[in-house]
Amino acid sequence: MTEQREAVQFLVDGGLSVQRACALAQIHRSTFRYVAHPNDDTALRSQIQALALQHPRYGYRRISVLINRAEKVNQKRIRRLWRLNRLQVRRVVRKRTRRARPERLQAAYPGHIWAYDFVEDALADGTPLRILTVIDEFTREGLAIDVALTTSAERVIGVLTALFAQHGAPAHLRSDNGAEFVAIALQSWLAQSEVQTLYIEPGKPWQNGKEERFNGTVRDECLNLHIFTSLAEAAVRLNAFRRHYNSERPHSQLGYLTPVAFKVAWLEAQAKVQDS
Repeated sequence: MTEQREAVQFLVDGGLSVQRACALAQIHRSTFRYVAHPNDDTALRSQIQALALQHPRYGYRRISVLINRAEKVNQKRIRRLWRLNRLQVRRVVRKRTRRARPERLQAAYPGHIWAYDFVEDALADGTPLRILTVIDEFTREGLAIDVALTTSAERVIGVLTALFAQHGAPAHLRSDNGAEFVAIALQSWLAQSEVQTLYIEPGKPWQNGKEERFNGTVRDECLNLHIFTSLAEAAVRLNAFRRHYNSERPHSQLGYLTPVAFKVAWLEAQAKVQDS
């Protein structure tokens, strides 16, 4: 088609009419006169680059969700610009032998099962940080990211006390067999609160998979991106990340809703069922 248009232009430049030149080149006049008007993607490319810089561990699907909150943009267009700018997130995939995994209790509603664990990090001067994270397995909501220099069963009880007052106590708490979680003081306190414990088998962190994934996200999208100079700075940044995670970050396992939006939608759906 390009060669035909060039031939017509050559004939027209030589003195033939457009009609005659098109007839000789066997091309329609509208085709010859057509001028492509490609979309100006400058603003969209800048927006994608800014979001990728702000969220370096997001892929194009999650970036697409963020962009479409303000305006409707075709995901294929975003994907094309994403690849054009070479913004793909590099991931290391390790081959693992598949093993049979025992069935475990699955969360069926908000507040059914919470999970908690510790994440280790350090300040700029090397001072160790012990970060206690707590999530709701059903909604994936990050309930707490509590940072301190040391850890103990008393600290865990303090964090849980505040969470129980805010959200109510869960039916179950899932964790590994860390010293803080199996401490008699904590087990007695949970029994008094009528919360049952679900301990995973030693050496099998996948049995606490949702909590492990949350901790991986905290490390990938917060801890690895910042160097903390003080405990106060670490607390501020981690709490800001938790709010972002719950209210702004699209979650792939929730249909790209945020945990807060997913919880609201689920509660509304249950209310409609009860009213019907």
